[in-house]
Parts: sequence; structure tokens; C-alpha cells
Amino acid sequence: MRTAYSVETVRAAERELMARLPDGALMQRAAAGLAVACADLLGRVYGSRVVLLVGSGDNGGDALYAGARLARRGAGVAAVLLNPERAHAGGLAALRQAGGRATGVDGAEELIERADLVVDGIVGIGGKGGLRPDAAPLAAAARRSRAAVVAVDLPSGVDVDTGEVRGTALRADLTVTFGTHKPGLLIDPARDYAGVVRLVDIGLALPNDAVELEALQHADVDLLLPSPAAETDKYRRGVVGIAAGSARYPGAAVLAVAGALRGGAGAVRYVGPAADAVIARFPETLVSDRGPKKAGRVQSWVVGPGAGDDAAAVAEVLATDVPVLLDADGLRLADADAVRGRTAPTLMTPHAGEAAALLGVSREEVEGARLASVRELAGRYAATVLLKGSTTLVADAGGTGPVRVNPTGTPWLATAGSGDVLSGLAGSLLAAGLPALDAASAAAYLHGLSARFAADGAPVGAHDVAEGIPDAWRDVRS
Repeated sequence: MRTAYSVETVRAAERELMARLPDGALMQRAAAGLAVACADLLGRVYGSRVVLLVGSGDNGGDALYAGARLARRGAGVAAVLLNPERAHAGGLAALRQAGGRATGVDGAEELIERADLVVDGIVGIGGKGGLRPDAAPLAAAARRSRAAVVAVDLPSGVDVDTGEVRGTALRADLTVTFGTHKPGLLIDPARDYAGVVRLVDIGLALPNDAVELEALQHADVDLLLPSPAAETDKYRRGVVGIAAGSARYPGAAVLAVAGALRGGAGAVRYVGPAADAVIARFPETLVSDRGPKKAGRVQSWVVGPGAGDDAAAVAEVLATDVPVLLDADGLRLADADAVRGRTAPTLMTPHAGEAAALLGVSREEVEGARLASVRELAGRYAATVLLKGSTTLVADAGGTGPVRVNPTGTPWLATAGSGDVLSGLAGSLLAAGLPALDAASAAAYLHGLSARFAADGAPVGAHDVAEGIPDAWRDVRS
């Protein structure tokens, strides 16, 4: 599992480590890792042209010491000092001793345009807001150039704790981060500025109880997925109820059932007006026309995909004592007090537009502050929340614990009906007995992995994603 920590926690760990190391040793560790990453990206260091964009913080020092190492290997290194009086003295001396040179911002854009590599050491992890006016033209020049751009610890101009970008920021091809991942490197929109992220171990001791963000890997998901034992029958594996679809959107029911059938539960009960379409595609489905209350025993419910205005079904499901997944129309129709008052787990799966409606803000606000939004929803509704999008986030009920970010997926997943498949899959994992946080996290992981396999670089439909879930499951288990 990859973990990410806040700036405050990272700085406390750095202070503790620096107290036990010789002066400057920690910066040398960071600079060594940065120089190796830069050399790997260049391929051939000797004769390459490297430009360092140097601010007044420790990131500037890291960049200067790394530049000195590259200069000693034959690179032509020029440091652009945005604040010469406050540049790191030791790093600047090391660069000059190695044959590098320093300059001010005048003429810097021309240097950048001729560079093979640009190193962004403008702003450290404590920076807030976008780039300052003197740095913004340098960021623009870096993106216009053919140079590869490497960010030191984070791309300058992004908020490393939240993933927000509130102004101009520098886009990197590679971000070399030290000690641990930071939330902003894993969450859009900042993640999009980071490029590939490379973690350099500098020996930080970080507390397990201060994790801000978690990203599951194959091994983590493998441990979560249910496995039937020899004596297991379909009811012991769990039965998931699906209350979805309408005359206008029968396909939503079909897709939700498709996801549920591949999610590990032993059986799927369907309730709604799309029974004929469901049975035609999936004859193994148990159907009922008597509403959720009389559909028979289930271990979880999924309600809302394509449901139209069927508020009665949503209310019936919320009144049950089993885990409930609310999606799509279910989010709109659910009574907020009924959601907050439930004693059994509730999982809400909005996209940004639905989250915005629930929070009473604009979609742009949600997309620009995804981490804050998912935590706010989880706290407001006392429910586990899976916020779908370019980076899918999962917050536990109340929003107080570490938020999980899904590392799988593809932009091809932005297609009609894919969310219905995800709802069925997550609902099935709930029925199989997974806690809501784990069910949502594992479902998002499998869903994204399935989409990757199904798309393979080409457009994909929601039904393809559902069909690919077994392959994703097997890949995780292999």
C-alpha cells in the first residue's frame, strides 16, 4: 500500500531525523536521489544542458546540490535564481565549484528554450497558491521548450496537502518526491501537473496513525476479496439486492446487475420495472415485482441507478438494516436525515456533479477540491463516500480517517453506464461481508483495472467493463 502524509507530519519527521544526522546530510540524501533521477531521464549526462529554477527554500538547495552532481558528470548546468539574496548558500557554492553557473531571471527564458532538462526547485512543500508573477513566465517557457521538466518534491504552484491548483503551476514530466508521497501528488488536479512520480527514500520515520491518503495495490486488494470455502452455498456467499432502472433507463438495471453478478456475492435479487431486460440478459437473476420490502432476504442493497423518480423504493431500502449503496437518482431522492440515521453502513457513490448538488456548490468547486469535498460529504451524511472521477476517492463514514485514492482506471472509463457497473460490483462486495470502505476501495480498483484491460487503448463501453471484471479479479489474485 502506498501512503501519503501531510506537510506538517513530513516536516516533523524531517526535524527528528535532522537532529540525529550531521548538518546538511538529509539535503544531500535528497539531492543524490534527485540527481540519479535526472540522469536516468537524460540518458546521457555528459554534454547535456540543464537549467535549474531555484527559489529560496530547501527545494532550491536540493536542486543546486543535484545540479552540482550533474555538472561533475559533464553537464552544462545553469541556475536561475529567483531570489539571489536568499538562495541556499551551500548549494550555490557547490554548484559553482563543480563548474556550474548562476544567473538572474533576465535571459532565463532563452536558457530554458535551449535546455535538455529543466529542474523545478522554485517552491517547497509549504507553498500556497499559484506561482508568483516572476516565476510564471519561467513555467510557461519550460512547457514551450523541448526540455524534460523534473519537479523537486512537488510541482511549484500546487497545494501539496489538498491537490488543489489555485493559480499558475508548473507542469512536470517527472516529480521526484522525498521520504513519502504527499496527497497532492495522487489527487487531481495537482496529480496531472506531477507527471510520473518517483519516491526517494531518505530515511524518514513516519507514524502509522497520521496517514492522510492510502492507495491500495494488488496485494492489498487480494487480501480483501472474498473466497468461497468448500461448505459455502450461494446464501452464505451473500445476496445483493438491486433496486434500479426505469422505463426510460432499463439499461442501468442491466449494467448494475452485471456488475453485481461478478462481484463475489452468491446471488442477485432484482426489483424494478426492468425485470424483462434483466432476465433476458442474465437468467440467473432472482426477480421480484413486489418492491424492496417484499423481495426476500438480502445482505446488501444497491438503489438508484436509472431509477427516475421512484422515491418510495429508495425510502424502503434506507429503512432496512443491511448495508446500502446509494447511487445516481438514489442520491437525489434519499432523505438526508434517513441516511444519517441509519445504523447499518451506507455507501454513497456520486460523481462530481452529484456531489456538488449534495453539497450545494458548483461542480467546478468539487473538481478543484476533491479531497475536501469527499471528506465533507462523508461527514455531513455519516456515510462512506466514493467520489468518482479522474481520481476516485473513498472516505470512511464521518470523513475522519485516511482517504483512499484509486490508482487504477483509464480516461476511457468516462462512458455512460460505467458507474452502474461499479455500483453493482461494490454492492456485491458489501453483500459478501466487506466493510463499506473496503468494498468501495476494492470495487473501484477492480473496475478501473477491468476498464484498462477492456479498452487496451481504444474506446470501451460499460458492458465491456463488466465483462472484464473476472480478468481483473484473476490478475489481482495471480
